Amino acid sequence: MIQINAPAPDFSARTTDGKNIRLSDFRGKKVVLYFFPKAFTPGCTHQAKTFVAAYPEIEATGATLLGVSTDDFKTQCDFTESLNAPFPMIADQDGSIARSYDIVWPLLKMVQRVTFVIDEEGIIRGAFHFEMRIGQHAKSVVHLLKAMGETAKVKPA
Repeated sequence: MIQINAPAPDFSARTTDGKNIRLSDFRGKKVVLYFFPKAFTPGCTHQAKTFVAAYPEIEATGATLLGVSTDDFKTQCDFTESLNAPFPMIADQDGSIARSYDIVWPLLKMVQRVTFVIDEEGIIRGAFHFEMRIGQHAKSVVHLLKAMGETAKVKPA
């Protein structure tokens, strides 16, 4: 897994809202990039719902939220729509994004449930890996984003 304080690997992708993006397009903004194994499974649906619920708090910090799985694009679009998710998701069907973040289980070839918080300069400032305590992802993200905002307020001039 990519470590904290390392540069976040850049990637290009099409989001479920129809946009073609690069992670580097978000320089100057914080990005929350959460990976999940498979759309429509109970655990991944629960995880996504916790991010939907936390979205107002995440958005209030000025961060962009993106969900990523190795599902195909249509499945990812259907999943996003079924949740009425207010944020886009990315279909990493070939697993290239997940591999660049080094979060594929070696033997299972499945994506691990990992969430990264990336700062305005493209540096990873948080990496949360909870396979069982799924609801902890969104809570940890909100806590870190708020702490990052407080730190920014007290930087010396």
